[in-house]
Amino acid sequence: MDILHSINGVPIRFTDERWVHIVENHDDLAGFHDEIVDIIEYPEYIIKGYKGALIALRQIKKGKFLCVIYKEISAEDGFVITAYFSSKISLGKEDIIWQQQKQPRH
Repeated sequence: MDILHSINGVPIRFTDERWVHIVENHDDLAGFHDEIVDIIEYPEYIIKGYKGALIALRQIKKGKFLCVIYKEISAEDGFVITAYFSSKISLGKEDIIWQQQKQPRH
């Protein structure tokens, strides 16, 4: 089990059971374990999901996102629900909770 930290500093559990669930339901993510871990800690965007869930996003290529759904139960506990690729996200229509700040170019 991995313990990751969300942008809010909440420890997020990423269990072996969840990893198996993800690759059984989304076999295209089989080689993306490290990216899923990284996206929770360093997302490009966090959008509002259903029933209090949060969705961490990173654009993999133009119009295609790797999405990791997780829930923060309290300030001390959270867990990964699932992950998937999506081409159906339109950031202009989403409820963006957090966005990575662009670094100024020198």
